[in-house]
Amino acid sequence: MPSRSHTLQLPRPGSPPERKPRRLPRRRRHQARWRQAGFGLVLLLAGSGLLALLLLLTSRLDALLLLNAAIANLLRGLQQVGLALLQLLVMLLVVVLVLLALLLLVGGAVRLVRAAWPGRSAGPSVP
Repeated sequence: MPSRSHTLQLPRPGSPPERKPRRLPRRRRHQARWRQAGFGLVLLLAGSGLLALLLLLTSRLDALLLLNAAIANLLRGLQQVGLALLQLLVMLLVVVLVLLALLLLVGGAVRLVRAAWPGRSAGPSVP
């Protein structure tokens, strides 16, 4: 592949701007008709076979019973997820309360040490 050097060309005052030749979009190659027809037949056969299997499945199983069991399992799973989220929120609340208690203890201890330290006044210091 030949390499071309691209130089920067600034427009000259008074000269008309140069127009680059437009590139036409490439046309997509069309597939052969027999290939399109064959692919269409394969899709039709696959869809028909899937529908036939679904009809056999509904005749062997009670669809409403299957749907009822699926909904019951879904609700049971959602209930367990809700319970797990509630337990997680309670644990986060406990952690926040423990951190708040530790912060209060440290703050109180620092104030007591500052109050008991000799040589410091209780009021704010003015420079």
